Amino acid sequence: MAKESSSPIPRLVISAPHRSSGKSTVTTGLCAALRARGLAVQPFKKGPDFIDPMWLSEAAGRRCRNLDFFMMGRERMRQVFAAHGEGADCALVECNHGLHDGLDLEGSDSSAALAKLLDAPVLLVVNAARVSRGIAPLLLGQIEFDPAVKVAGVVLNRVNSRRHEEKMRASLKRFCDVPVLGVLPFRREMEIAERHLGLTPLREDPSLSSRLEALGREVGGKLDLDAIMEIASGAPVFEGGPPPVRSPAGSGAVRVGVATDEAFNFYYPENLEALQAAGAELVTFSPLRDAALPEVDGLYIGGGFPEFFMDELEANSGLRAELRGAVEGGLPVWAECGGLMYLARTLRWKGRSRSMAGVLPCDVEMSERPAGHGYVLLEEAGEGPWPQKGRKLRGHEFHHSRITNLDSGVRFAYRTLRGSGSKEGYDGMVVRNCLATYAHLHADGAPFWADDFVSFLKEARR
Repeated sequence: MAKESSSPIPRLVISAPHRSSGKSTVTTGLCAALRARGLAVQPFKKGPDFIDPMWLSEAAGRRCRNLDFFMMGRERMRQVFAAHGEGADCALVECNHGLHDGLDLEGSDSSAALAKLLDAPVLLVVNAARVSRGIAPLLLGQIEFDPAVKVAGVVLNRVNSRRHEEKMRASLKRFCDVPVLGVLPFRREMEIAERHLGLTPLREDPSLSSRLEALGREVGGKLDLDAIMEIASGAPVFEGGPPPVRSPAGSGAVRVGVATDEAFNFYYPENLEALQAAGAELVTFSPLRDAALPEVDGLYIGGGFPEFFMDELEANSGLRAELRGAVEGGLPVWAECGGLMYLARTLRWKGRSRSMAGVLPCDVEMSERPAGHGYVLLEEAGEGPWPQKGRKLRGHEFHHSRITNLDSGVRFAYRTLRGSGSKEGYDGMVVRNCLATYAHLHADGAPFWADDFVSFLKEARR
């Protein structure tokens, strides 16, 4: 049995009393500021997310890793944190929602629970735009609700003026023994633009990366970096358990084409590493720009924002036709969310309709409100290209699109025990050797997924 690893990982959990407080801005800026000092910063993001980790990875210069109770479980989260935090000068964990928010009434999946799991101090980011003296009871409630959570400091964000700052500092000094580690004024140019699924992905607009340097300077100049590093370094030695067993060094027995461009870029690094460890060589291609598919044994088309690029995707008619013909000829394809949308006959958004790949016997329509949002639990129904029955897969969905004009008689690989799926009670549309689902799987929530897919590719090639 593998021995538990122990490592002095300086660490800090960054949370807030509630969402939309500025956690992403502060965490991203802190990654950039500490990196500018020559420190090795390892970012983590709590919960299912693709976009925030892109910003954190770029700012830190190290690939961000997700930590999620539902998809990974407590032991695996500790293993991942230990494996990727080891050797870093500081590990920063950006949380989702509020410090004490979660699905469980007892808080077992909250950011506070994560801070306790990692035995890490907490930096609270407070949106101070409409509060003055009331900052003290707000923070007292956060601190005293669970005394086991070590709230080590606070950053006052979106402060209107010097007078506003002085009022809050006086209230905190009088009523609440928590140090102020930084004050950030409201500056619209420092806010990272959002859209219906969260922040705008960096990959869509390279000019966005120029904000990182400015954000690093702003946060580095307004936050007490020395005090923050002292708090992070004061965390106890981390007992992380045995390291993850996956290795990103596969044998290359099969080649998997991974759709990678501005329209498709939602991939968990663990999924790509799991495919490599199962024996796949990964080859990237662009549905937006490439005239032809690469020479591969199968395709992985992940999520993203194909609706923002529907004109360009339609214009690349040669690749769409080749993809449709390849699936008809038996090419295995795994598609998630945005990938499903691309494989449909048409995609409709804001009154406009554009032709997509035409692999799936349905159309897709965008809506203003989420059509599916939250964790999913799927059960194999024995109808997939690699048919299994009864095993369960954990993932999440977040989509503003829905399937319309679905042909009758379509098979589905999964029953949805939790979540919205593609059709009431089902997800994972099956067309020949193509499986398209609204669920985003994580390799730790579906540990057999990569091995099954690569094994099927090997068998299909024979």
